[in-house]
Amino acid sequence: MTSLLLRDEQGQTMAEYSVVLAVVTLLVIGSLTLLSTGLAGQITRIAGYIFQ
Repeated sequence: MTSLLLRDEQGQTMAEYSVVLAVVTLLVIGSLTLLSTGLAGQITRIAGYIFQ
């Protein structure tokens, strides 16, 4: 019984995938947040030039 539990690594692999997915999700959300702030400033500046 113990050897069967030691050989079954599917649960461990699934946990590792979920941790990697969480880290990638946080990186994507952080990147989009930083880019959206910069893009909003650029759009505002361009709109200011157009509507002068």
